[in-house]
Amino acid sequence: MINAVLVFNNSGQPRLTKFYTQLVRFPVHVNDQGISKQRRLTLVVTQDTSVQQRLISEIFTLVSNRPASACNFLPLPALLAPPSTSTTTTDPAHYSDNPTNITYRHYATLYFILISTSTESPLALLDLIQVFVESLDSLFNNVCELDLIFNFEAMHACLAEIVVGGVVVETRVKEIVKGVRDSDKGSVRGKEQKMGPVGAVGRGMWAGR
Repeated sequence: MINAVLVFNNSGQPRLTKFYTQLVRFPVHVNDQGISKQRRLTLVVTQDTSVQQRLISEIFTLVSNRPASACNFLPLPALLAPPSTSTTTTDPAHYSDNPTNITYRHYATLYFILISTSTESPLALLDLIQVFVESLDSLFNNVCELDLIFNFEAMHACLAEIVVGGVVVETRVKEIVKGVRDSDKGSVRGKEQKMGPVGAVGRGMWAGR
């Protein structure tokens, strides 16, 4: 299951934040040696904006500091990662719906990030990010960051054609673009309103990794 889709620019400014599940915060305790330990004493299920903002900040810091040679997968920050051990349950399926993984790709000036459960294939999620970017590229004819700023409704509509309730429902770019254009949110503001090609990722020009 996909728990969240995030898009940042290189400065850490969010261009898209979409959460599909409630945030389950696992308390972090520090022992006498100063080592953090997670214990499932209580679970805080929240949609608190401050928690989301902290999570977004931590994820961007982790992703942006990774070298280009690093892989595109990493574990979720301790803020929301489930504990490795539990004194209340031994059923591994108990945490199956909790987010555990981060998958991302970096295109020019934009980071596309998926937060998912361990049941999702990281390689499939990389392909899904590619589908999302190609769909945006088809909608905006060489998409750039300003397209996402001026046409955020079309961007959300594009994502809604791909993922519904955290489940992938469509991966065909032509069908995604058609669905957005057929909706009342598919209108795109003109290129003359942009101030130049900021982070273009047109076909044949993929800067992602």
